[in-house]
Amino acid sequence: MGEQDRRPTPENATMLQGYEWNVPADGKHWTRLRDAVPTLKAIGVDNIWLPPGCKASSSKGNGFDIYDLYDLGEFDQKDGKATKWGTKEQLMDLMGAAKEKGVGVYWDAVLNHKRPKAGADDKEKCRVVEVDENDRTKTISDPYEIEAWVKFDFPGRGDKHSKQKYHWYHFTGTDFDAATNRKAIFQIVGDNKGWSNSVDKEQGNADYMMFADLDYSHQEVIDDVKNWGTWIVKETGIKGFRLDAVQHFSERFTNEWVEHVREQCGKDTFCVGEFWIGDVKTMTEWLEKMGHKFSLFDAPLLYNFSNISKSENADLRKVFDNSLVQVEPVNAVTVVMNHDTQPGQTVATPVEGFFKPLAYSLILLRNNGYPCLFYGDLYGMRGNKDNDVPSEPPACGGKLADLTLVRKLYAYGDQEDYFNDANCIGFVRRGTWDKPNGCAVVMSNAKPGEIRMAIGTEHKGECWTDVLGWEEKEVKIDDEGYGVFPCPGVSVSVYVKKDAEGRDRFPVNFDANIYKE
Repeated sequence: MGEQDRRPTPENATMLQGYEWNVPADGKHWTRLRDAVPTLKAIGVDNIWLPPGCKASSSKGNGFDIYDLYDLGEFDQKDGKATKWGTKEQLMDLMGAAKEKGVGVYWDAVLNHKRPKAGADDKEKCRVVEVDENDRTKTISDPYEIEAWVKFDFPGRGDKHSKQKYHWYHFTGTDFDAATNRKAIFQIVGDNKGWSNSVDKEQGNADYMMFADLDYSHQEVIDDVKNWGTWIVKETGIKGFRLDAVQHFSERFTNEWVEHVREQCGKDTFCVGEFWIGDVKTMTEWLEKMGHKFSLFDAPLLYNFSNISKSENADLRKVFDNSLVQVEPVNAVTVVMNHDTQPGQTVATPVEGFFKPLAYSLILLRNNGYPCLFYGDLYGMRGNKDNDVPSEPPACGGKLADLTLVRKLYAYGDQEDYFNDANCIGFVRRGTWDKPNGCAVVMSNAKPGEIRMAIGTEHKGECWTDVLGWEEKEVKIDDEGYGVFPCPGVSVSVYVKKDAEGRDRFPVNFDANIYKE
């Protein structure tokens, strides 16, 4: 290949989940993130996934208890103007700061349901049947009338941004009868009513998950939510979406919605879905049905991280077995923790602290998948005293920012794995013509280890050192292009040429004190 034919190597992209579950409900989160944008860009974060910033049923709600999609902290509704995260003005300040630094923003879109009892504006009578909570296809009552919190007329917003109001016939089910003060799963009956057929088969039919379930066979719902998708992109400048609980609402509508938003706002609008299941076959079948328009979070890989971290002398060579990134590398968003799996949550999936640097090295420095950092690992988790959930310091001994910067600067080119020992594995990235430095990674979940790995004869005579500083030995590359790379016990070392361009940026010494305490 001639010099004139060489194309620049695309830069590695990294996403940050920009919140954890226990962020303070002080209305200052947008401002904190705005101030953090320059530092995040400097360590290699390219896109920030924001929390659900639409108006929730209370000012302390994280946004999954959705009330009004069109209120981003603009209207005096549900305890005031601001959401838990801040006002719309503060959100737009964050968007401006992100745009200035070339950082994209993804929105956490909660489209499956609305919060009824605490969120609805009034009650309406509707006919229902009760269904079995373990199998939503089984009816366990005759039809009868209940009084349900399913009227949403958004009095604080009026008709601004959308004139659509919601009534009982816009929902397929709900969970509370105000007339009897009784909870159950109530399927709403009427013309053309029923659960969606294009959902997962969890609990017989996964359409109903919680609260008041939106009916995506109703044209008014379809039109309003499609309109919201294009509106929020154009209103705020976001570059993509994380869609909550995609297995719980219509695949047909989801396909239509993505196509509509991309047609109106650009084909490069990014979409990742939360389909939280450990079975990779189910996930790949869903991606096929969706025409691979989506990415999905790699839940099976996270389960592998958790299981290996909790098992003494577990086989590291099996870490990618049955993972999404193994079979769908382009469509896998890889994670080590998120707001649902962090301590204290319903699907808490602990990854032991010693293993997090290893796990992040495996998602950040390899050639497949789109890695997502967790806010709670970068900045620490606040904990929840009411639920006896302790706070936790930043993960990886404060070195997560360093690993992220290694990805941005050095994790390029051909990859060769050295997965020969159950408890000590390694891999190399050999660089490209315009990003030539590469890196070498070795990790152990037991005693100290070392691996002889080939970097390439073009590196002979070079001295390579661990950018994390956890292994003090220097490695000299021999005439055959090999080096013997050691790592401490129960640790990871990431080697780069000692005088490679950018090495003066290490250690990063990242300031994790986002709360200025």
